[in-house]
Amino acid sequence: MEDLFSVEAPWLPGSFTKNFSWGARQGLKALHENIRIGFAETLEAVPREEYRRRVASAGRPDLIPINFFLFNEVRGGASYLKVDELVFQALSSEHSSRFDSLALFAFNFGHAGQWSKQKKGQRYPALWAAHYIVNRVARDFLWQTDRVNAADIERYLRALREFHAETAYTKISTNLNFLYKIGGLAGFSSARMERWWVDAVFLAFDRICADRALDGAETPFEALPSLLLKRHFLELTGIITTEKTYSIAHLVALYSICGGMKRFDAERVRELVEVALPSFPQPVPNDPRPQGALHPTNPRILKSIPRECSELARSAGFEIILADDLETFDADEFVRQRAADAVDSLQRDGVKPIMTPEQLHALTRGE
Repeated sequence: MEDLFSVEAPWLPGSFTKNFSWGARQGLKALHENIRIGFAETLEAVPREEYRRRVASAGRPDLIPINFFLFNEVRGGASYLKVDELVFQALSSEHSSRFDSLALFAFNFGHAGQWSKQKKGQRYPALWAAHYIVNRVARDFLWQTDRVNAADIERYLRALREFHAETAYTKISTNLNFLYKIGGLAGFSSARMERWWVDAVFLAFDRICADRALDGAETPFEALPSLLLKRHFLELTGIITTEKTYSIAHLVALYSICGGMKRFDAERVRELVEVALPSFPQPVPNDPRPQGALHPTNPRILKSIPRECSELARSAGFEIILADDLETFDADEFVRQRAADAVDSLQRDGVKPIMTPEQLHALTRGE
């Protein structure tokens, strides 16, 4: 499957008719907590049934997270839930609107993998929701999300010939509209490239690679941008801008140097460092928290990465933002400070301007 909507019909709602008890005014915090419980706070694949037992013992529902938000794979006849960017963010950061946006993208992107006794349509469980986002919210509404409501969703789904829900259209539409409201779909309408969007690029890379691997296909890193576009990533993540489109090349470079999905395995990252940076000593970090990889050409290209990947990112031209500064990082303030530092450096070197500000302004206006 290359194009997201080329999957054979019918597209079914699966267990989306079930209630998840999201809670009021908490965003997707219940999902964040569910993932932490299910993975037991460790970045290691967990058997699907073990995940279900863990969240059941905490009195939490399980089918919505494991069937719609997380990625499944079968190993040696057993079903596992795989570690990817969504799990990494849930385990490495406190709940926030940034997590909610990433999780909402994961739902819409709809790559859930494979598991034992999987029913038809569950590998891509939310194609109907993705179709609504791409063709209704993005194309017709131009991301005016105040026009999204349960009635409009129901009309759209009833007219979508690939989708079959028997008599549950109203229930599904109400659930989807509620998910979009508490998950912050309105925030997708910003043209500004936010950190959640950068995380979503990595999550899409993870899901595309893992999904293709299920069919025995390897995915060269250089093929990822094309695959990203074919699976409607840009349409699913808000207003399309030149900044976002151009940033993908930088993020592919970072994803590649960090080893793709190997980045979650500290031992495999150390092996990558030994090859790429043979003289680097690789001491055990005092602070295991993730750090930020910042592209010097655009401070909005800021990606949290496992601590072990920092030197790899640095070798690819990224600057490193320490864990203590990562959550409070302000791109605009970063630019202002860099500009002030540059002026101070020029003044220390005795460099003086040859034009007044008024002359420079006139020159830039072609006067």
